[in-house]
Amino acid sequence: MNDERRAVRLFFEKSGRAVYISHLDLLRTMQRAIKRSGLPVWYSEGYNPRIYLNFPLALPVGCEGMNEAMDLYTIGEVPADEFVRRLGAVLPEGIYAKSAAAPVHTNKEIGSAEYEVCFEGTDEDAVRRFLDSDRIEVEKRSKKKGMILMDIKPHVTVNGISSRDGRTIVDMRLPAGNELNINAALFTDAFIGNSGGSLLYTKRTKILCADGGEFK
Repeated sequence: MNDERRAVRLFFEKSGRAVYISHLDLLRTMQRAIKRSGLPVWYSEGYNPRIYLNFPLALPVGCEGMNEAMDLYTIGEVPADEFVRRLGAVLPEGIYAKSAAAPVHTNKEIGSAEYEVCFEGTDEDAVRRFLDSDRIEVEKRSKKKGMILMDIKPHVTVNGISSRDGRTIVDMRLPAGNELNINAALFTDAFIGNSGGSLLYTKRTKILCADGGEFK
């Protein structure tokens, strides 16, 4: 590795209208913003050099991300506060740079993620009845077998259920990473199909390592 190349992990928020930006468009958005910022970043080598970017855990379209991660390299040392300030000044509405530091964990250490999902037109009892079902079967795409029927109940950990202003909020943890990745939409679609109501929003609040520690 070039001695002048420094690994940086940016944590950012993606919310509001930006939740409808696809993963590929987010990549392009970040590349354009970095170019505008003038930050000294490392480009891939070859005939068509590009700014190297890596997102340890892709965020599904329609889901807000409160503390998402993006990895890149700078050429030489750039103070974290300067990095965040310069990039934050050129990011579009709905994407906010929060912090930057050298990566602590590798992508392979990701084990789960925490979500906040909010429903309208239902209540806490309906959520609890749904969670008390023997099985929560959903159709999930498998790389090897295509669409399969899967019981996700053993993989859903509910941290809390609450209600306010006519809305029911579920805080939960789902597997994420290379071993098993469960999209929160599988849970919300299954609940609405079973119990009714409508989904107001989904937020990914944390990315966690397999040992339960926060991904840094």
